[in-house]
Amino acid sequence: MKAEKLKSNDFDLSNEHLEIKQEIHRLAQERIKPRAMEIDEKAEYPMDILHLLSEYGYIGANMPEEYGGLGLDLLSFCLVVEEISRVCASSSQVAVVQELGTLPIIIGGNDALKKRFIPDLAAGKKIAAYALTEPNAGSDVKSLKTRAERDGDSYILNGQKMFISNGGVADVYSVFAQTEKGITAFVVEKDTLGFHVGKLEKKMGIKGSPTAQLYFENCRVPVENRIGEEGEGWLIAMKTFDKSRPTVAAQALGIAQGAFDLAVKYVQEREQFGKSIASFQAVQFMLADMATQIEAARGLVYKAASKVNEITSTGKNPELTKSSSMAKMFASDVAMKVTTDAVQLLGGYGFIHEYEVERMMRDAKITQIYEGTNQIQRLIIARNLLGGR
Repeated sequence: MKAEKLKSNDFDLSNEHLEIKQEIHRLAQERIKPRAMEIDEKAEYPMDILHLLSEYGYIGANMPEEYGGLGLDLLSFCLVVEEISRVCASSSQVAVVQELGTLPIIIGGNDALKKRFIPDLAAGKKIAAYALTEPNAGSDVKSLKTRAERDGDSYILNGQKMFISNGGVADVYSVFAQTEKGITAFVVEKDTLGFHVGKLEKKMGIKGSPTAQLYFENCRVPVENRIGEEGEGWLIAMKTFDKSRPTVAAQALGIAQGAFDLAVKYVQEREQFGKSIASFQAVQFMLADMATQIEAARGLVYKAASKVNEITSTGKNPELTKSSSMAKMFASDVAMKVTTDAVQLLGGYGFIHEYEVERMMRDAKITQIYEGTNQIQRLIIARNLLGGR
């Protein structure tokens, strides 16, 4: 199918941003959309989508040019994620988790560490994952129990991680563990002795993105694989979230837009009582609310993505943290609301697999939970508003 031309005045995007949005829109509609249902049904990581995004450079879109990435800003990357999510959230995870797993190395790694890992990650030759969550450390990140003890030129890691996206397919894991000086980040490669992947979770949605448990049993990691200094892991994790939350917000935005597109098409074609159901005021009001919510979410997402380059002299940006949390919270709530309404508008058809809104509704739910639950986002926003209280 031929993708429609996008509006040139869409949120005053630059010509470069518009070109990126148009290209990834075409690619998603023509190459990714036909695979969406199969990816969901097979519940397998879509290697062909990884190769496709790598071919066009999108897998390393916002990774630094000096390490093989395209060096695009976060808004560009969010446009990429949004358009892929519009047709297949599982496929968008290929890009989202690659960024998430690589960000700690970009943010806290030294030049040698970046040169070792980022080029292959930016080219899609290796797959990344981000390993922070544990059975007793979800929202309460600081309570993580995985330990890393210094032993000469190595660290010995012991512990467990869970709900890790790309678990089992990743080549490189950014792992967070407790040391004597506090939380510290490490790069753990998949073939490291003492590291193994546990069971894969069976999930409600985004089934093409594997989620697994990880185990570290006397896992020896060389000192040169440490990201930053001991005790800097907490700050690296929080800076990572500031940059990754807008991408999850963009994912939610894309899911909402995709469901809305299908709902609008359906109500104009479906006839009841001798006329299109789009002519009924109740349906029109639902569409109006859905469209308004999506546009409001888009504004927050694009704003948050644009703020990433605004770094204060301390390296912290409370305004960015607040904007990222607002975008993630609102866009994911909108995605859940819009997809639910889309299912309602399609009636019985919306409830079956053949019509895509059922999948989109299942996919939308996780955006309210991962990358920090929306309850946590509200706490972050409130604390920023109240000066840290």
